[in-house]
Amino acid sequence: MKSLTDVCRRLSEAGGFLTERNIKAAFPLENAAFIMPERPLEGDLDLQFLSWELGCWLDSPKRRWMETGEAYFAGRQDILQQQRQILGRDGQLEAVHNLPNNRLVNNQYAKLVNQKTNYLLGQPLTWECDRPEYAAALGRVFDRPFMRLLKRLGKDCYNQGIAWLYPYVGADGRLHFARFGGREILPFWADAEHTRLEAALRLFSRQLWRKGRLQTVWGAELFGPDGRQLFGWDPAKGRLTPWAWPAAGESGARCAYLSRQPQGADGGRQAFNWQRVPLVAFKLNEREQPLICRVKGLQDALNTMLSGFENVLQEDARNSILVIKNYDGTDLAEFRHNLAAFGAVKVKTVDGAEGGIDTLSVQVDAGNYQAILELLQRAIIENGLGFDSKLEHSYRAANELNIKSMYSDICLDANDLETEWQAALHDLLWFVNSYLAFSGQGDFFDCGCRFIFNRDITLDESEAIDNCLKSLGLLSRRSVVAQHPWVDDVEKELERMAEEEVAFADKATDRATGKAADKG
Repeated sequence: MKSLTDVCRRLSEAGGFLTERNIKAAFPLENAAFIMPERPLEGDLDLQFLSWELGCWLDSPKRRWMETGEAYFAGRQDILQQQRQILGRDGQLEAVHNLPNNRLVNNQYAKLVNQKTNYLLGQPLTWECDRPEYAAALGRVFDRPFMRLLKRLGKDCYNQGIAWLYPYVGADGRLHFARFGGREILPFWADAEHTRLEAALRLFSRQLWRKGRLQTVWGAELFGPDGRQLFGWDPAKGRLTPWAWPAAGESGARCAYLSRQPQGADGGRQAFNWQRVPLVAFKLNEREQPLICRVKGLQDALNTMLSGFENVLQEDARNSILVIKNYDGTDLAEFRHNLAAFGAVKVKTVDGAEGGIDTLSVQVDAGNYQAILELLQRAIIENGLGFDSKLEHSYRAANELNIKSMYSDICLDANDLETEWQAALHDLLWFVNSYLAFSGQGDFFDCGCRFIFNRDITLDESEAIDNCLKSLGLLSRRSVVAQHPWVDDVEKELERMAEEEVAFADKATDRATGKAADKG
């Protein structure tokens, strides 16, 4: 591996800026491997290195798949660019505009993303901690807005393969979280497993008034272990420049992540940095591959078949193939116009042969289209590891075995996501624990915490309750209560049970005291 210092020195000798020619000149007999240093260097070579990395990433297949996933989820799919084509006189395909060209989108991909997100993240996340005060502190951080943010993060994860959370302390002194999509963040990993983040570059755009006009300004924000720094980004030249449009609280210089005013001090605010880069990666799978990679071809085929079926139905006698006999005219364009405008054309009899118009048409069997559309929809569900809700209605008795069979594919896919997210939440806890210690709410670094994803699955409640009753005496009360289908918050339910037991004991004591007084 080449250090960034050596890479920049040799590239500078080869011609200065990071171009393909300069790279080959600097490393004629070896492949150049770039790594971020422990401390980013200062100067133009840093900007050249980051500019080259950012330019390569923007044009990479991985980021294009991220853009495709977001576009398909929003309904902007390839079928909308489709044109009807025919064989031209030279044997090549050419576009035609006088034929029906329907562009229908049956967005099964968006349905699949929503289904998977709501299955795993539709219910609020819960946790079990070693200390009750730690659970209460986490409840103040992981509130309802955080649960909503987590669900949106899940959709980003399915569409882009990876999503990011940025923890920061707001002006109110509370810990907040910002959500970044995978297409916004260029990470610099310290290991091949992508578990230790060394630095990251975030691409963003802003609308600013410049010279009396509203213009889009592109920028990049570098997150490193010693703070963050803003740069300007020129898409045309592919270069990063110092940030030249500071807003309130912004500057082009490197700034710290945290700051606070010391108690009893009249001086400026004290600056602090996290000991880690404050970005947590939430991955869909170990390959960071978005869901669209598995189903794009099937989704395009579904849209094409549906649009083609509509095109065939709209091709009537006025715009289909016509066989003309003894037409009273010579201009076919005029013939088409008369047919479209008046619904009639003029024919004549020549040498005893009567004129007329016949049509050549292909009989459309709607059953064939319906069969293909159903096959494609089923293939999207199977390849996307989704859940076919129609199967649920086909079962007359929804017992536990049938339910598990219906949800087997989506459950397997959710297991992969949960494995990655458990690790991500563990990394996020480090920032939460640091904030709790920083704000004087307690030191919980040594406390254990287990997150529970409450999956939204159809249950046979009577069977689940019966199993809970049979488990009493074999398992702890907490474990039984946690598995009950009517319980959302285990801690609150246990508190209610304890209060009811105390109240029941008090009533029993009062009754015993009253009976003793009557006997006396």
